[in-house]
Amino acid sequence: MSIITRIKSAMGLESRSVLGVNGWPIPLSATSVTPESAQGVGACYAAVALIAEAIGSLPLRLYRRDGEDRTTATDHPLHTVLHRAPNDQQSATEFWEWMVSSMLLTGNAYAKVSRGWDGQVRSLDPMVTSNVTIMRKGETIAGYEYTNRDGVRERLLPAEVFHLRHRAGNDPLVGVSPITAARAVIQLAQAEAQHGQSTFDNGTRASGIISMPGRLKPEQRQAIAASWASQYAGGANAGKVPVMEEGSTFTPISLSLADSEWVAARRFSVEEICRIFKVPPVLIGDLSHSTYSNSVAMDMFFAKHTLGRHLSAIEGAINRQLLTPQAARSLYAEFSLEGLLRGSSQERAAFYSSGVSDGWLKRSEVRKLENLPALPGVDDAPTGTATPAAKPYPSKQ
Repeated sequence: MSIITRIKSAMGLESRSVLGVNGWPIPLSATSVTPESAQGVGACYAAVALIAEAIGSLPLRLYRRDGEDRTTATDHPLHTVLHRAPNDQQSATEFWEWMVSSMLLTGNAYAKVSRGWDGQVRSLDPMVTSNVTIMRKGETIAGYEYTNRDGVRERLLPAEVFHLRHRAGNDPLVGVSPITAARAVIQLAQAEAQHGQSTFDNGTRASGIISMPGRLKPEQRQAIAASWASQYAGGANAGKVPVMEEGSTFTPISLSLADSEWVAARRFSVEEICRIFKVPPVLIGDLSHSTYSNSVAMDMFFAKHTLGRHLSAIEGAINRQLLTPQAARSLYAEFSLEGLLRGSSQERAAFYSSGVSDGWLKRSEVRKLENLPALPGVDDAPTGTATPAAKPYPSKQ
């Protein structure tokens, strides 16, 4: 029996199944997967951290439409909430990392909305997902019930809760996390890790066969086994040189085919987890198939296909849930991806040069994209001439 077959048998994957979200079969033994246990799988933790940290590090700004142009609405209270400090306890980076992690692990993320006298949002306070109950009225959400850490229950209207949801299943208003939709993948990875842990706990680094001359009595067999286990078994004793006595011999056994298949199964589980989160394996440390050229391409893939959907969903939720109907006519939130998509210095120089030469990019805009200070008259110089040098600081003399 192969290692994968043994793992599946231990998991109950060959037994009766129940239907999960979207009608997918879920093994009965796999229903124990939780957000906490899923993060015990290194690839799952890394994939969630990669997406959450990437989104948390992106600038999120509120913009005001000004004809065909736009300006940053720094005077609006929601801009400060989104861009700097959603609440008194968290920075914007910490808040969005937490919200995205919750959405990926549980399918939903919630934050309590506090508004001012003018109806504009003043703060967003995250709520633990497991403590939130959605109250339905037909096909709509009528409100939310939240139990805080002190055990106090509070009922909130839909306008008082900022709700992010991952791709929905049978219920379009409630999100389903990747680990719920594909929990058998996580369960298999957990079983493989437990198999490996058990092997290291109960085996030896130099596994093999102990041979003794003659026939052993049961008590002698037990004594030898106990002595060997106490001195050479377990990871802490790995690499020790066994001392043989009374004519006994130790024959080491090389890596078996089953063990080799276990290593391959572990690699495949990493790829499967990356697949359900739409994350290129190279970005979570799997360098088995990486090169410099495809690593650059994977960065672009991650920004476009992985982050693209999440950023669009968050921006849409902000515009729909946090802006008043009147403000939504002229204001909108948007993440800035420039920092994430920055190429090498040579690539950026060629890109900017082409933009300035063709007239669709100004020198002042280039300096802004590169976080350089503004220079008066920088856009007045004709194309093809050097950028005016900044004036030197006055001498102290």
